[in-house]
Amino acid sequence: MLVFVDANLVLFAVPKTGSTAYHLALRGQADISLANKAGLKHMTARKYDRDFGPYLARAHGLTPERVAVMRDPLEQLRSWYRYRQDPKRKGAGNSAAGLSFDAFVLAAIDEKPPQFARVGSQFAFVTDDAGRVRIDHLFAYEKQAVFRRFLEDRLGQKIDTKERNVSPPAPTPISPDVEARLRAARADDFALHDAILEADGHLVTVLD
Repeated sequence: MLVFVDANLVLFAVPKTGSTAYHLALRGQADISLANKAGLKHMTARKYDRDFGPYLARAHGLTPERVAVMRDPLEQLRSWYRYRQDPKRKGAGNSAAGLSFDAFVLAAIDEKPPQFARVGSQFAFVTDDAGRVRIDHLFAYEKQAVFRRFLEDRLGQKIDTKERNVSPPAPTPISPDVEARLRAARADDFALHDAILEADGHLVTVLD
């Protein structure tokens, strides 16, 4: 998570949406950088509302606009799967080595996912307990030019990013039945991502 005072922005880091590349490119310009601990870097909107947002307002008089990127939910799961298939992770408690992508998806949408499939939901990341979106500016991962242009306009600088945390290749075929079950289980994720695409890659919301 990065906070830019003059631009009045806070940049959230939804996992597996390319956030690391932007955080590495911009953390030198950020006034506040929470980048080293995963629990802080990937702070959810709910935790921000509960803890960090009130702190910024109380201690610094800041109420920055919130910015985040969302990816096609199926493609995000494919990225998680490839990451957890990495041979370097073999033997780790969250390794998915040896599992098919179908098995990984079914584990991820289980009511009690095993450790290797605890990847969360993008919809849950950007909403509150009532399912209300808590991000001012939501961008589609698939519309990088739109996201980059917004940041460059608000920060007043060109942004040069390099690919980071790229997962190794792995086959990710999905059966029609498993995809249907995923779409039913993550209907809110797919609907919100579709809404961002329908807004030309930049969905602006009005927060309370």
